[in-house]
Amino acid sequence: MNVGWTLVALAGVWGGLVAVERKAFLQAMFSRPLVAATAMGLLLNDVPSGLFIGMLLELFHLGTANLGASLPDNDTLSATGTSAAAATMAVATGAGSTPALWSLSILLFVGLARVGLLVDRVLERYSARLARKALASAEAGQLTRAMRQNLWGMWPHFALFGMITAACALAGFFLGPLLERLPLPVLRGLAWAYPAMASVAASIAARGSHARRAPMYAGLGAGAVTLAVLLFTLKERL
Repeated sequence: MNVGWTLVALAGVWGGLVAVERKAFLQAMFSRPLVAATAMGLLLNDVPSGLFIGMLLELFHLGTANLGASLPDNDTLSATGTSAAAATMAVATGAGSTPALWSLSILLFVGLARVGLLVDRVLERYSARLARKALASAEAGQLTRAMRQNLWGMWPHFALFGMITAACALAGFFLGPLLERLPLPVLRGLAWAYPAMASVAASIAARGSHARRAPMYAGLGAGAVTLAVLLFTLKERL
């Protein structure tokens, strides 16, 4: 089995960059699951995996927000890790991107959102200590030192989340051959699991909007997503 170390490195760099963007720099929504996962797919030459995984996770995490001391699940890590694993799994199988592959990647790596939350909590304490030191340095007129301390607060986010994302990409190369050994009925079940998960994610997104007719919107959204995925699947088979 050949491991594409360039792809692993690219996944790690992008995973680290969006982790920094999510917490400390720009915060221009590049870290949202849809954008982060689609860009990951573009970097790893598998845009369909990035787009469809990002769409599902964006809907699933649509209601999350980082407000004050309240830390939500890390949807960015979930998106980058899952899409990186899917892209490298597709490379390892040589069969390209498929709904079965997306489903398996989501089922295996969606839990990264909780892992990212735990890492965020640890890094928050570290960042808070550095912020206090930077404030003290600024008050003492040591502006260069204060800026350097703020920059040091960003590096752990880049390093830790980058390594986790790279590990997911590496795992995809090892999981690819195992996917090929699954029985055909299991692969078909995984393929149909994707539209089912997408419809549930659409329902969660609509329900979380707190709109007056949220249940109706949830049903319409679930139906629309399911229909879109089914049409895409049929088109791929023709």
